[in-house]
Amino acid sequence: MRQKTDQEELWEGDFGDNYIERNNSEELLASNIHFFSKTLSNINPISTCIEFGANIGLNLKAINKLFPKVEMEAVEINRRAIKILEDFIPQKNIFHKSIIDFKPVKRRDLVLVKGVLIHIAPADLDQVYQNIYNAASNYVLMCEYYNKTPVSLTYRGLEGMLFKRDFCQEFLGKFSDFQLVDYGFVYHGDLNFPQDDINWFLLQRVNK
Repeated sequence: MRQKTDQEELWEGDFGDNYIERNNSEELLASNIHFFSKTLSNINPISTCIEFGANIGLNLKAINKLFPKVEMEAVEINRRAIKILEDFIPQKNIFHKSIIDFKPVKRRDLVLVKGVLIHIAPADLDQVYQNIYNAASNYVLMCEYYNKTPVSLTYRGLEGMLFKRDFCQEFLGKFSDFQLVDYGFVYHGDLNFPQDDINWFLLQRVNK
């Protein structure tokens, strides 16, 4: 069994529990509904969706409002978040593990990762990219902090816990059967539907 990374220990413990308290509101859910109504407005019909690093599911709840018939699945490391996910996602569709260790055995129409890759140590990104690739039959939606060159930033007083880079370009560089179909930016200062200054990239598999 491999040793847990510093990032995994952080998010499965008290720090991850506290994150739940800071990010659980009707306002955030409303912003997410608006966000996904834009980012997913031009996709083909989907029937399955899995989120890597789902936390308590505010992203999946928003997508479910837009696509009520889509089967939702979640990969999440924090036990407390899992308990909340179980309130609206069948237990069989929740994978309580790190996204580094999650090994997909089937593909889903949409793979979502939002505000998660930034918290993965650079040495582990290739494995996470591979897991995302293996899980996606059609679309991947990446929503992360962007920087043209990789940088590490202090996060809530901690070092080595937040990384910015061009995740989209790295993924496309590894997997030539995906292409970029849409992208954009959302601003923390939006008067109605603020997000966290993230860039989003919608990718589609071209050879299914």
